[in-house]
Amino acid sequence: MDQVHASWAVDELGPALVASFRPCAGVEAVVVVDNVALGPAIGGVRMRPDITAGEVARLARAMTMKNALAGLPHGGGKAGIAAPGLAAADHERVMRAFARAIRQLTDYIPGPDMGTNETSMAYVHDEIGRAVGLPRVLGGVPLDELGATGFGLAVCADVLSEAKMLRLGGARVVIQGFGAVGWHAARLLAERGATIVAVSDSQGATWNPGGLDVAAVRMHQKSAGSVAGFPGGAAVPRDDIVGFDCEILIPAAQPDVVTADNAGKISARVILEGANIPITVQAEAQLAERGVLCIPDVVANSGGVICAAAEYRGAGHAEAFTEIEEKIRDTMAELLDRLRPGTLTPRAAAEQMAQERLGQALTLRRRF
Repeated sequence: MDQVHASWAVDELGPALVASFRPCAGVEAVVVVDNVALGPAIGGVRMRPDITAGEVARLARAMTMKNALAGLPHGGGKAGIAAPGLAAADHERVMRAFARAIRQLTDYIPGPDMGTNETSMAYVHDEIGRAVGLPRVLGGVPLDELGATGFGLAVCADVLSEAKMLRLGGARVVIQGFGAVGWHAARLLAERGATIVAVSDSQGATWNPGGLDVAAVRMHQKSAGSVAGFPGGAAVPRDDIVGFDCEILIPAAQPDVVTADNAGKISARVILEGANIPITVQAEAQLAERGVLCIPDVVANSGGVICAAAEYRGAGHAEAFTEIEEKIRDTMAELLDRLRPGTLTPRAAAEQMAQERLGQALTLRRRF
């Protein structure tokens, strides 16, 4: 893994543990358990050839904040697997080797993330009996299949609409990353009357200012392997769509897609962060100065981990989705209350809320 010894922030919250290892030939992995003040850490396993330890550490901290904000009895963790050139047929072998390597890291509960899915977690669970986001056949609540994270994004939009901060009917939406999160967010927002005008995936993008048929886009993506070439839209450069005219932008793919270099091109008035850490700190500050409302990832995309935590304690689909709505509505209500004086950015307000809860939990931990 490149930069396996890369630096990352260390403070009173964590990280509590950083473990790097080679689970099998040609594969490197890192697990970061950031904080366990609230309980064992839940966080996804990200498999990407260019994943770094620094990125995993940032993602683990985001999970600490996200779990605290949602009021979950879990801390934050994350894992990264770098397996360049991995053939699809080797995925099971690598996941099982990874699972055996983390068997003793009992403070970490893995779940699906970019490059892994419910089947991946089934392999992990089979090896060590510890994973979330399992297939339905194993009693899991398959959060990607059901769209838990996308549902949470839609709930955020509902709250903003009810607060008269956003008009969903006819709102133009751009979604960067039409995967498990972006597809379900598109589907649910379209059901609420929004108009999806542009979507992208790793291979390309499609745009129709009059509105895309999101179900047809999904069918095309499944058959062609990409949204590129969708006959109901115009092909446009993949990375340009974040600057397209819209009311709502949902970055739902890679980290750091909105930076200080392209933040000025964004026309959206509301950004719902569907991916983890999709906007740099500098870009968020620039957007806040322009009056763009960014609902941070630790709030907006928390539906996935709320679902995972519900599954971990034995809840089913209906109970998990009820909990997603309740918890995100509660968090959004408090966040908007803290924003009203105008002295905090959404990110600062969310971090303030999380740190207060973590601080209270730390006072209950044994100190001797």
